[in-house]
Amino acid sequence: MFPLRRSKGLGAPRRGLLALTPRGPVQQPNPHPAAGPSAADKLDDDDYPAYSMGRAAEILGVTQAFLRSLDAAQLLTPQRSAGGHRRYSRYQLRIAARVRELVDAGNALDAACRIVILEEQLAEAQRRNTELQHTLDQRNNPTETT
Repeated sequence: MFPLRRSKGLGAPRRGLLALTPRGPVQQPNPHPAAGPSAADKLDDDDYPAYSMGRAAEILGVTQAFLRSLDAAQLLTPQRSAGGHRRYSRYQLRIAARVRELVDAGNALDAACRIVILEEQLAEAQRRNTELQHTLDQRNNPTETT
């Protein structure tokens, strides 16, 4: 769901801590829409930076300052438009929504960010364990191919 990587976030350089980043290469908005993915494809892409900061804050029911604090906490880094404005993806909105739930439950922002990172590390470890178990099961019980 939220793969973890050390290094770069969405757009701006990371400053060291673990960061939640998109699941693969970030597609920059194409200045020539006819040559790139269709508008419908972009809307289906969880990592496409479709939302302005104001719209993202409105959707989540948070202030723009809250979203800036997630950037400052190095949990997520929104892409920047040509004019320098922050742009958020649906993937990032889900992260921000989870942090808000944790903060609303009484956790400090830094603790909420750490909880989200740990939840995602656990989910990734469980996914990997399932994948490895499946591979092991296939080796132990090969199906006949004729």
